[in-house]
Amino acid sequence: MNKKVMYIPLDERPCNYIYPKMIMDISDIEMIEPPLDMLGNKKSAADVDKLKDWIINNINDVSHLVVSIDMLLYGGIVPSRLHRMTYNECIKRLELIKELKTMNRNLKVYGFNLIMRSPSYNSSDEEPDYYEDYGEKIFQYGVLSDKLELNVAADEDISEYDKIKNQIPVDVLNDFLNRRRVNHLINLKVVDLVKEGIIDFLIIPMDDCSKYGFSARERRKIMKYISDLDLTDRIYSYPGADEVGCTLIARVFNELKDRKPTVFIRYSSEIGSTLIPRYEDRSLNETVKYHIISAGGVIIDSSSDADFILMVNPPSELTLKLSESWDSILSKIDIIDPERNLNEFVEALNYYISKGKLCSVADVAMPNGSDNQLMQLIKKYNLLKKLLSYGGWNTSSNTLGTVISHSMISSYYFSKNIFSQDQLIASEKFLYLRYLEDWGYQHFVRSSVTDLLGTYGLNYFTLKDKGKLISEIIKKKLYEFSEKNLNDFHYNFDVYMPWNRMFEVGIKIGG
Repeated sequence: MNKKVMYIPLDERPCNYIYPKMIMDISDIEMIEPPLDMLGNKKSAADVDKLKDWIINNINDVSHLVVSIDMLLYGGIVPSRLHRMTYNECIKRLELIKELKTMNRNLKVYGFNLIMRSPSYNSSDEEPDYYEDYGEKIFQYGVLSDKLELNVAADEDISEYDKIKNQIPVDVLNDFLNRRRVNHLINLKVVDLVKEGIIDFLIIPMDDCSKYGFSARERRKIMKYISDLDLTDRIYSYPGADEVGCTLIARVFNELKDRKPTVFIRYSSEIGSTLIPRYEDRSLNETVKYHIISAGGVIIDSSSDADFILMVNPPSELTLKLSESWDSILSKIDIIDPERNLNEFVEALNYYISKGKLCSVADVAMPNGSDNQLMQLIKKYNLLKKLLSYGGWNTSSNTLGTVISHSMISSYYFSKNIFSQDQLIASEKFLYLRYLEDWGYQHFVRSSVTDLLGTYGLNYFTLKDKGKLISEIIKKKLYEFSEKNLNDFHYNFDVYMPWNRMFEVGIKIGG
C-alpha cells in the first residue's frame, strides 16, 4: 500500500485545518483531509454523518489515520463544550474507529481527545451562554473542589467553596458537570481502545489548564487508569490542544521515514524554563519534553550531534504577571528583566547557524504573540530567513507543537540534502506565515485594528457584517509590517477572519 495519511482535524480554524497541511506539504508524503465545508463553524457542529461517510469512502486508500476524536464525536472543539449527548450516543459514534480497523486491517490510528477546559473568566464566546455570567465562579468551584479532594485546601478555601457553590444556579452547574462527566467517561473509553489495539497511539491534551481544577482532577484519574492498564508508553497527556494535529502528523512522518530526530534544547533563561506558562499546569521544561517525544523525537545533550537545535524563549515572572505586550511593559516601568538574556540567546543562535546548525525558535515568553525585543534582535542579526522554524502564537504549547513539527519534517530533507525547490518554498511559506501572524498580527496589528472597531459599531468578539472590511484593513497593515520587517520574503498573501472576530486571523500565502 502507498504511504498516505488521512487527517481529521479538531475544527475548521487555520491552526487545525491549514497548519498541518502546510507542514505535511513540505514532505513527499500525501495527506488528505475532509472538505472545509464539512467541518462546521465555531459553535455550529460539523456534519458528523457526512464526515463519517467521507472517512469510510477514503479509508482503504491510506496507511495512517490521524484523528481528532472530539471532531468525530461532537463535531469540533467548541461543540465538545456545548453538546447534550448521552454517553451511549457518544459510544455509538466512537464505534466508527473499530469499523475502520476492520475495513483496513493495516491501518494505523493516531488519535487525540481533549480534557475539556474550564476557563477562569466570564465569557460565552466559546462556552455555554451561562459562562458569560458564571464562568469565573465555575472555574473557582472546580479549583476549590479539587483542593478539597486532595486535602490541600486552606481554611478560607473551605468557607469560600460553600459560598461559591451557592452562587452558581443548580441547573447551570448540573449542565456543566454532566457534560464533563460524559466527556471524561469517553476519554476513559478511548484509553480502552488503545488497550484493544484499535488506537495505536493517543494524546490526551489538557486544553487551557491549571494546577488545580476540573482538568487536573480528571487528568489524575485518567493517568491512574492508563497506568493500571500499563499503557503509559502509548498514551501521553500534557497541556495543549490546537497544535496536536501538527504533532501527530510529525510523528507519522518520522515513523514512515524510520527516523527518530535528535533535538538539543537551549533557553534564553534557565529560571524561565522552570516557570509554569499561563493556561498550563506544569513547568515549561517538562512540557517541552512531552512535545518532542510525542512528535517522535528524542532530546540529546550535544548541540553538535542534534538534527536541530530548539531555542526556547521562556516566560519570566514579570511576563507571567502582566498580560500586556513586553514593549508596553517597558514603556511603563523602567526595568529590563535581569533573568532574561536575549543578547546572549541571539549571539548563540547566530553562532550555531554560522556553523551550519539547523535552529528553530519557540517564542513563548508571552501568550498570544511574539516577543518583539527578541524579534528585533533576530532581525538585526539578519537571521529571520535563516531559521528552520519559528512560532510565537497563542499558548506556549500551541507554539511548541507547531515549531517542533515543522522542524522535524524540514530537518529531514536538509540533513539529507534532498530538499526540492517546491519543498523548500513550502517550508519557507510556513515560516513567513508565522512571522506575519505571530509577530505582525498578534503583536502589532490586532491591537491597533481593535482600537478602530468602535468606529464601525463592532467589538473584539464580533465583526458582524464588516468582516471583509476589517480583513482588508488588517491586510494593508500586515503588508506595511512585512515591507518594514520581512523584506527578504517575497510572497503575496490574503487575509480573512475565520471566526469573524479579532482573536485569530486567516492568512493565505500565495506565490
